[in-house]
Amino acid sequence: MEAAPTKTNFIWEAVEQDLQSGRYQSVRTRFPPEPNGYLHIGHCKALVADFLTAERFGGVTNLRFDDTNPAKEEAEYVEGIMADIRWLGFDWQGGLHFASEYYEKCYEIAVDWIKRGLAYVCELSPEEVRLYRGTLTQPGRNSPYRDRPVEESLRLFEEMKAGKHPEGSMILRMKIDMASPNINMRDPAMYRILFKEHHRTGKTWCIYPMYDFAHPIGDALECITHSLCSLEYEDHRPLYDWVVEHAANLLPSRPRQIEFSRLNLTRTIMSKRYLRMLVEGGYVSGWDDPRMPTLCAMRRRGYTPESIRDFIDRIGVAKADSVVDLALLEHCVREDLGGKAPRAMAVLKPLKVILTNWPQDKRDELVMENHPDHPQMGTHTTVLTREIYVERDDFMENPPKKYFRLFPGNEVRLRGAYIIRCDGCQKDAEGNVTAVLCTVDMNSRNGTEGANRKVKGTLHWVSAEDSLPFEARLYEPLLAEENADDAQDETAAEPAAGASKTDFLQKLNPDSLQVCRGWMESWLAQAQAGDAYQFLRMGYFCKDRDSTPEMPVFNRVVGLRDTFAKQLSARA
Repeated sequence: MEAAPTKTNFIWEAVEQDLQSGRYQSVRTRFPPEPNGYLHIGHCKALVADFLTAERFGGVTNLRFDDTNPAKEEAEYVEGIMADIRWLGFDWQGGLHFASEYYEKCYEIAVDWIKRGLAYVCELSPEEVRLYRGTLTQPGRNSPYRDRPVEESLRLFEEMKAGKHPEGSMILRMKIDMASPNINMRDPAMYRILFKEHHRTGKTWCIYPMYDFAHPIGDALECITHSLCSLEYEDHRPLYDWVVEHAANLLPSRPRQIEFSRLNLTRTIMSKRYLRMLVEGGYVSGWDDPRMPTLCAMRRRGYTPESIRDFIDRIGVAKADSVVDLALLEHCVREDLGGKAPRAMAVLKPLKVILTNWPQDKRDELVMENHPDHPQMGTHTTVLTREIYVERDDFMENPPKKYFRLFPGNEVRLRGAYIIRCDGCQKDAEGNVTAVLCTVDMNSRNGTEGANRKVKGTLHWVSAEDSLPFEARLYEPLLAEENADDAQDETAAEPAAGASKTDFLQKLNPDSLQVCRGWMESWLAQAQAGDAYQFLRMGYFCKDRDSTPEMPVFNRVVGLRDTFAKQLSARA
């Protein structure tokens, strides 16, 4: 994989200052995914920032799974996330870790804080906790349990650990400042009771640390120097520092948290909560449905790791939030596939063409290049026969101006073959066109002297006798265009079962998947799942794992129309 980009950003400038000042002697970052789903394109920005920052300064990156919520976490997601990171070309040279490895240390710190008057067991209900917390403009009120005796909190906390109290009946809270202007500092929760079996620790624990408590402790225990996170955690930084400072007697290091803007992509769902809703509700076929923004889905669809890393490099790391046009990501995919995908012909919506002056049993073998710019990629052979298929849109009886495809009296060239003239068409009883009748200019074969004759239109085609049937799956964004920037918030509350879920589902694009049955060149029988090709005039396609010997399935990766490149040209 290529080296880290040479251009700098505000994070790298801060890291360099820390090294020069002697605050840290080396660099160690961490990527801390929660194993409650698969990584999506939004996580890539953080992932690349973590790994490339360490690489740039000769450091290492830890992979640490934030497995503090057993209600939604599974080993399947752990394996999937590791596969995605490796696919992108990264390795966690700092080691593989889990927040659950530090449960004993977290518990030790919690007990220490209770003894020092920094934590207490609170029996307010979740609704009461919210009421006591106050608002952004009004300070909170102290819990009536805030000043309970240390011995009582110690006893209750031990009973919580022993499973003697029901879920939701009590929590352990930090004792900070209920009047703080930062609402995150108003005695946040440290531990809650959950009678859920953990995918790694089983039934050993029934109390689990909260993220804002466990995360800084994990960073400090692993001697992370720079804890890079998205901008929504900027208001949590005082709490991060408070936890590290007040647990310093039990921790080996003091990390620094730095925030950067998250990735927001038009017409793309970035909330794992909503993505999980789509999977569990059967609105998509799974986490790797090629319409999903997950990395496993993009890999299945045919996106390349190089194109995704190029995309992340182009958008850069900044402090200000912004929304990136999906067209830029698609442009990066085209740029990468354009140089490596072999060319082939496939007809997605076939219309038969009968070459009336072509002998019934004549087969003309035509040699086609696999890539116009890379002769080393070789050639393949395509057979022209009396009956062929072209795209249904490539024929019109009464065409508009500047229509250079098939219509009565017009000539076009069959790619890599001959010039043909449209003489008319056949129709069924309802008036639908069933076949187009054409005459071949036998002296215009590609590669002969007659090939120099110019016509305005060139069509792709396949032989009706020497081609393979296939299924083409054409994808559009899951979100309808008028809702381009919705469903971005990863930190939003869990969607309610009522109106909010209905509202979200109404924003889905009903045309996100279109399935066509077409024909492709016979040499594509050699394609393996994951192989990508440019189907001429139709886009880039990748063979899907759903393929069978009788019916290959190809996903359209991206079309050929590059709106982002056109925008750049217009601005230039």
